[in-house]
Amino acid sequence: MKESKIDTLAFVKDLLAKKLRNSLSLKLIVAIGTLILVASGIFWFVIIVRGEKQILNSSIIHASEYNSIIENSVKTNMSMGQVEIIQKMLEEIGTTGAFKEVRIYSHPEGIIKFSSDKAVISEKLDIKSPSCAVCHKDTEMKNVSWSIIKRKEGRILRLSKTLLYEPTCSVNCHYHTPSKKIIGILETDYSIVNLDKTLREQKLATITFGIILTVVSSIVLCIILWKIIIKPLMLLAEGMERVSKGDLDHKVEINTRDEMGMLAKTFNSMTTELKTARQRLENWAKELEEEVAKKTEEIRKGQEQMIHTEKLASLGRMAAGVAHELNSPLTGIVTFAHLMLKRIPPEDKLNREDLEVIIEQAERCSKIIKGLLGFSRALPTQKAKVNINATISHVLDMIKNQAKFHNIKLITDLAPDLPEIDGDASQLEQVYMNLLINAADAMNDRGQIKIATRRVQEDGKEFIEIEFTDTGPGIPEEHLNKIFEPFFTTKPVGKGTGLGLSVSHGIIRKHGGYMTVKSKVGEGTSFFIRLPIPEKEKKEQKD
Repeated sequence: MKESKIDTLAFVKDLLAKKLRNSLSLKLIVAIGTLILVASGIFWFVIIVRGEKQILNSSIIHASEYNSIIENSVKTNMSMGQVEIIQKMLEEIGTTGAFKEVRIYSHPEGIIKFSSDKAVISEKLDIKSPSCAVCHKDTEMKNVSWSIIKRKEGRILRLSKTLLYEPTCSVNCHYHTPSKKIIGILETDYSIVNLDKTLREQKLATITFGIILTVVSSIVLCIILWKIIIKPLMLLAEGMERVSKGDLDHKVEINTRDEMGMLAKTFNSMTTELKTARQRLENWAKELEEEVAKKTEEIRKGQEQMIHTEKLASLGRMAAGVAHELNSPLTGIVTFAHLMLKRIPPEDKLNREDLEVIIEQAERCSKIIKGLLGFSRALPTQKAKVNINATISHVLDMIKNQAKFHNIKLITDLAPDLPEIDGDASQLEQVYMNLLINAADAMNDRGQIKIATRRVQEDGKEFIEIEFTDTGPGIPEEHLNKIFEPFFTTKPVGKGTGLGLSVSHGIIRKHGGYMTVKSKVGEGTSFFIRLPIPEKEKKEQKD
């Protein structure tokens, strides 16, 4: 039991650790806290360094002013020949306030001539001493150099300044000659222990204030982040989880006018739309079931029509075979009629006229049968040069003697000099035949059919347009976008398969063209076929 509890606790801790690692709020707090710490650290570091530098510069300036006072006093006493007063003055200054030691070196020997500490008089200055730099280095303060020396009792600020020759120097002075430009070096040591103490206190105060300000700013910022961003995000995440489980009635309550409020408003609007969409989907599912049932019935009818089509195809093949068989006796009738016509004397006009009628009608039957055989041949698509007007004339020759077209007026308006196109003449004739039969059926075998051809342009391309217009009852508008679909027909059951226009549309598309239809109920129907003109034909006609 104890082991299972330990395993459970370990699992929970691991889960919480993973959740915290992936928490956006934790990432925001860590990122912004780190940014605040880095920025504030740099800011306070710059302030501390800059303050320390300013205080040190101020101390150097004040020490330089004291140095100038000592320099003027030394020069005055030297010019008056009161050398012993200079030594006494330096001894008194060396025991006053922050002064630690004051020395005057000779130039260029570097020997200590005067000092607040008598023990070092006559000692020689080390050439590596910072005081030598005053003669060999150009500093910001002319003829002055300074350095910081660390000792056990604290840091020392050492100022070195050259003492220049002036005409007021006494002629009784034995420490230099008038030819010297630099008569000595004044070196002063100041204790900056109090300054260091002040800097430490200021640094400690600045760091303490900076840490307090950073911590307070971080806490305040975390509170602001929690209220403005993290808490609203948690509410949104909870809302999304509930919506994902199917609770589309859940609303996120964030009553603010900022982006979070807008996001919550959008989320609530989304859940409302999802609820509406789900209801629509349920309704669509019911409608889909009904549509599937409807389409299933249509497929069943389509299968029946396919069976009927197969029967018609078999009947067509049988009719083609019968026509082929009829062609032989018709040829015999025509041949023997011609032989009889030769045996009848010219004066027997009555018998000759009867034989001529027999020959004419037999040849007419033979011509019809030949056209039917040519149209019914199931040959593979073979594209060749096709004259559109010739194919139309051939189809009209086949149908004009059929009883179905005896009461239909066929009007042709074929444009002359149309270029030839690349296509299959037999397939195009099949399309014309189907359109003509459909028009005749629509007009109940009585009316008028106009067939026209023309050359048109569309989007920079040239086409041959073929128009079939009848005076039938027209096609209702709701059926216009369905007439090229397979098995769709407006004819009564048993009179149409719904495949004619679909097959015709496929043939035209295979030739690179397209079919369109225009119709108004009571005013007739017009079918338009557009076939592309080859580029070679365009160039030949232009030449």
